[in-house]
Amino acid sequence: MVKIIRRLTCVSLIAVLAACGSAPVGPGFYRVERGDTVSKVARANRTSAQNIARWNNLTDPNAIEVGQVLRVAPPAGSATVATTPVEPPARTGSADTSNAAASGLTTPATSIALIWPTQGSVIRGFDGKNSKGIDIAGASGTQIVAAAAGTVVYAGNGLRGYGNLLIVKHNADYLSAYAHNRALLVKEGQSVTQGQAIAEMGDTDTNRVMLHFELRYKGSSIDPSRYLPAR
Repeated sequence: MVKIIRRLTCVSLIAVLAACGSAPVGPGFYRVERGDTVSKVARANRTSAQNIARWNNLTDPNAIEVGQVLRVAPPAGSATVATTPVEPPARTGSADTSNAAASGLTTPATSIALIWPTQGSVIRGFDGKNSKGIDIAGASGTQIVAAAAGTVVYAGNGLRGYGNLLIVKHNADYLSAYAHNRALLVKEGQSVTQGQAIAEMGDTDTNRVMLHFELRYKGSSIDPSRYLPAR
């Protein structure tokens, strides 16, 4: 049972990280399009907004992004809320509007203290649309460390465009992702300390050696550089 719950958690976290694109999604999933809301997606799939929020760990149902993959059918063994789909709290726009929050312009109510996950030059910054994190260049095999303490909730290469990927959940609000690694040094379910070696830099699923580093707050992309110390 613990393994099943952990896998369902990983699936929802991977869905949160899914990049924008047109690649087909599997049965029971839906890729958010321009103008979508949680309630609209729920109605189209004959379920409730509460179910969509619960199945995808959406703390803020308004914060969905174009290209995000949502589970729209219940995971095995999951109960559904048999209620008429209800609109989430009033919002000011569609999925486009949520990108403004995801751009890092809104400072989260709580914060997190990070350290740099690796040495190297930042070759691409965060913009919240085409780049949902930062890219740090380096030599193959360069050590990658945990930017903050937490638990490894995903370690694998099942998400297209990310190569060998690690996802570390730091608390109820924050998680970080480390992509394109040559090797993964930790496993799912393992607790890690800040600064602990967790991977080796590589070029899996990309055209150069680098680390793609993302920070998410309640499922939305935020600019990692705002939480990293100056160097």
